[in-house]
Amino acid sequence: MDRETRKPIGSSHATAIWLTGLPASGKSTIAAALKPKLEAAGHTVEVLESDAVRRVLTPVPTYSREERDLFYRALAFLGSRLVMYGVTVVFDATANRRAYRDFARSLIPRLIEVAVVCPLELCMKRDYKGTYQRGQQGESTTVPGLQDPYEAPLNPDVTIDTTKMTAEEAAWKIIERTKGQEESAS
Repeated sequence: MDRETRKPIGSSHATAIWLTGLPASGKSTIAAALKPKLEAAGHTVEVLESDAVRRVLTPVPTYSREERDLFYRALAFLGSRLVMYGVTVVFDATANRRAYRDFARSLIPRLIEVAVVCPLELCMKRDYKGTYQRGQQGESTTVPGLQDPYEAPLNPDVTIDTTKMTAEEAAWKIIERTKGQEESAS
């Protein structure tokens, strides 16, 4: 039986939401606002936050192209398995290349791609992890948007401009999109 004809084992309204954007664009803040709203709507939710998953898969990350290819393939596979078992997955991960998100969509037909938009200069100001600072100081050579390209979604399902919308507003906008997807799947 192929992926398209299999029935989900768990909840029939399980889906995946990929929050993609530059580092420090607001993805984690939106994920934190979104999770309880999805749970209140009856979803079992797992947030797959890239830094947390990376600590397990690549404990001493190099962020090389090869490592990122492997990491995002594994992340997408993990998310697809959770969705198959009825868990709604929120990917909180830059996934700077479209191919990473396209691969996830090939595994998870009910994937909502959310473009989290924020100017690079503001991301750099918000950067509490020091990602951009390490890139500017030469300690890292693969920071998306700085040394490595960030390929924004061409046709995102939802666009969130974090200069114009709060995390709470963003979460409600995403919830509305998930409701539309649930209705079309019924």
